[in-house]
Amino acid sequence: MVSTTPKQNRTAELAEQTFRRLLAWLDQGANSNGQSYLAIRERLLGYFDRKNCVQADELADETLNRVARRLEEEGGNIETEMPAKYCYIVARFVFMEYLRAKEREIVALDDIGRQANATSPEDRDRKERLLECLDRCSAKLEASQRELIFGYYSGEQRVKIENRRSLAQTLKITVNALSIRACRIRDRLEHCVRECASGE
Repeated sequence: MVSTTPKQNRTAELAEQTFRRLLAWLDQGANSNGQSYLAIRERLLGYFDRKNCVQADELADETLNRVARRLEEEGGNIETEMPAKYCYIVARFVFMEYLRAKEREIVALDDIGRQANATSPEDRDRKERLLECLDRCSAKLEASQRELIFGYYSGEQRVKIENRRSLAQTLKITVNALSIRACRIRDRLEHCVRECASGE
């Protein structure tokens, strides 16, 4: 049996107190046995799903964690007409941060292609390393995933849009569903390429 130190016990105790405070605040004086928490979390999941976020679970939890931390700062109460309304306000900020993070990831992956014009020996070496890593990482994907991700990013502007529509029709899914699948595969590729390029 693993023993916990006093510091670990104290941290766990504080975390439990913070969670209980969140439950009480969501209940607004009534005791729902956690049903209010589950209901608002389900609504947040729906919000992030409608925004086509591939990490809806994590974003819903992050939203409620931020509300809990704010409650901690405010001594257990946030002045608002409805807790759900306040949670949605926080969720919008979480969503905006998610979009900015995704934009940075897209730029990072696009950098691999842009380095094809590199002229210095260092830039050429880096480009070759990145392309080699991309080849290795894409080889780890299933054939269907490789076809999807390369088909999704092939072409420019209007051609790319038409390619995506055609790919979605072939797979018999919506363009939004295709985007979510591509996003998940791209996340895996980016993580793999970063690890490969850094020699991890």
